[in-house]
Parts: sequence; C-alpha cells; structure tokens
Amino acid sequence: MSMALDLAQAAAQAGEVPVGAVIVDETTGKVVGRGQNGPITAHDPTAHAEIVALRDAAATLQNYRLTDLTLYVTLEPCAMCAGAISHARIGRVVWGADDPKGGAVIHGGRFFDQPTCHWRPATESGVLAEPAAETLRAFFRARRGTRAAVGR
Repeated sequence: MSMALDLAQAAAQAGEVPVGAVIVDETTGKVVGRGQNGPITAHDPTAHAEIVALRDAAATLQNYRLTDLTLYVTLEPCAMCAGAISHARIGRVVWGADDPKGGAVIHGGRFFDQPTCHWRPATESGVLAEPAAETLRAFFRARRGTRAAVGR
C-alpha cells in the first residue's frame, strides 16, 4: 500500500486526484502492475489508477485474466473500476480510504454484491486509511485555496 501511496502523491504532483494502485502477485511478492490517476493528463475518463494498473498488469503478464492477484489502491474503487476488477478476475482488492460518495464496493451500488456480478474478489478496507485520506484532503484543500486566491 505504501507504493500505491507514492503513486497517489505523483498523481497529485501532476494535478490529478491523488489515487494510486499496485497489483501484486502474492505468491512471489512481485509487483506486476502500477497505476496512478491520469484522466486529465491522458484526456481519458477511464484512466483511473485501478484501470491503469490493470492494463499494466495485463501487459506484463500477457493475459487479460489477472486471477489470484491482489490490487492495492488508496481509495475505494468506483463502479467503473469495480466492473473492470471483476472482468479481470482479480482475486483480492485492498484499499485505504473509504469513499462514501463515489465508492462502489461497500458504498453506493455495492458492485460485488450484485447478482449480475460474475466475479467477486475478496475485499479489505482501511489499510493505511489515514495517510490515504489525508493525501486526498490535502490535495483538495490546496485546490480550494488556489481557487480562493484567484477569486473563484
């Protein structure tokens, strides 16, 4: 999760919402995918950290099925990312900060609990939750301060 937090910081420095994700093969301890939020930079609304990490892992492993891997992400996945996680067959999802507004695992639509969800990973929340949440709070505090400084 600390590597995902580093990626979240890099996203913040790029002006993106600070979310980072890492995919690990727990049997070997090897990181097979990394991602940080990038919708603004990439001009791609799907460039969430989880999607970028899934694409990286699939390319690394030369397989669109990412079974038995663990996705570590700093923020509870949204519905789009939960759908992609399910399609990739990720074995376990671990996140830091809960997202009551946009999350879709234990909040909102609870994607993996839906009868139409064909693959349900194991989930765990709250891992390094406070540093993950503080990274987000600091980012948005700074953005609000910048807008206030320019009269918005």
